[in-house]
Amino acid sequence: MELKNKRLTEEEFFSQRKEVLNKWPTGKGIDLDKAVDYLKKVPEHKNFSAKLKKAKEEGITLAQPRAGVALIDEHIELLTFLQDEGGADLLPSTIDSYTRQNRYDECEVGIKESIAAGRSLLNGFPGVNHGVEGCKRVYESVNLPLEARHGTPDARLLSEIIHAAGWTSNEGGGISYNIPYAKSVTMEKSILDWQYCDRLVGFYEEQGIAINREPFGPLTGTLVPPSTSNVVAIIEALLAAEQGVKNITIGYGQCGNIVQDVAAIRALEEQANEYLKQYGYNNVYITTVFHQWMGGFPQDEAKAFGLISTGAATAALAGATKVIVKTPHEAIGIPTKEANAQGIKATKMALNLLRGQKMPMSKELETEIAIIKAETKCMLDKVYEVGNGDLAVGTVKAFAAGIVDVPFAPSKYNAGKMMPARDNNGAVRYLEFGNIPFTSELKGYNRRKLEERGKFEGRDVSFQMTIDDIFAVGKGVLIGRPEK
Repeated sequence: MELKNKRLTEEEFFSQRKEVLNKWPTGKGIDLDKAVDYLKKVPEHKNFSAKLKKAKEEGITLAQPRAGVALIDEHIELLTFLQDEGGADLLPSTIDSYTRQNRYDECEVGIKESIAAGRSLLNGFPGVNHGVEGCKRVYESVNLPLEARHGTPDARLLSEIIHAAGWTSNEGGGISYNIPYAKSVTMEKSILDWQYCDRLVGFYEEQGIAINREPFGPLTGTLVPPSTSNVVAIIEALLAAEQGVKNITIGYGQCGNIVQDVAAIRALEEQANEYLKQYGYNNVYITTVFHQWMGGFPQDEAKAFGLISTGAATAALAGATKVIVKTPHEAIGIPTKEANAQGIKATKMALNLLRGQKMPMSKELETEIAIIKAETKCMLDKVYEVGNGDLAVGTVKAFAAGIVDVPFAPSKYNAGKMMPARDNNGAVRYLEFGNIPFTSELKGYNRRKLEERGKFEGRDVSFQMTIDDIFAVGKGVLIGRPEK
């Protein structure tokens, strides 16, 4: 298929669907009519879109963990614990790495070995291998909305299975689940594959079923400037809306400077709504998600709780609809269910204390919102320009040209010429612009901010700042100051 930002026709969708469902035996029996009937029976308190909408209208920030293990019963036990003991508001099913690469044969081996070992030997839940019936068992065993969280460039079969099983949210997108996760998947392929995932949601919406879609905001989770992650989130929201998606949660990963983080969420929501309306998508309901710190964590649990609580507080002050929760075991490996529940409890405590409180507008916050919006607009307008008005075509060309450039991404389809660093207050700025099409004023602003830090630290502005910043939080500070 030729890539273009145009809604798939029913003929195109159903023709592709035959091929998708034949990729693995669990896909072959999926009946869309049965899926529609099943999804229509999902009660409101278990529908992701409905719960997010209610939270946004009430001004509440919901807490959602990450979690997933190999076997169905153990996965149910884990999610039930996070629901009942942790007090989660929304539930995930984090999908394993083999599924993310469509390596279902190796998942099958992992499931058998996990049964033999009596513990999960996969780093997530292999939803495709467990199929619709297995995923239904998970859905029917919990009392909260379920979302698949993964990192899959080609999530077409996974999407078919989870939605048919009553899961009413799916995370990802053609950029955010390719560039940070894969090395050799072309942008054309991942955007086409995610158009299918979005068209599937659009099909369900046409049957009166509300399903949430969530682009992955943090990208590489390492010093990603807000305008870079915001432009990706807005592109993926627009691409999804074209396919008929009506409920979209756009996200952002904590950078650490609270004013900048609050500004990023507010700029993202305002600008996404502006672009959706500009391009005629008037019936899309936007919510926001704030991801707690995605970089290196301190090994000390008490310090980890400090970092988790700061992220929770920032999410509340920003007015995010939900926050993705980290655990005090981030630096060690896959957390126990108890550690995961503790992360939720710490988060909920901060959210409860800050309920109803939002960061008031200040000159500093106003400036930061304006800068983020201006930078985002420079990139997004250029994406449309190089695509001759077609967003999908423009996105592929923009990444090839480095117009949008994600730092520290493994993909060979990402230019990798832009480099970030923190300014003297810890806000993430552009150190090297690469081919990002900023105005001279915006470039000057970023340079001045970094020069202020250089002057304060008595050193030249250089890539060494970036290196120092990457390791800083793990050592207990935000800014990587030179050691005296």
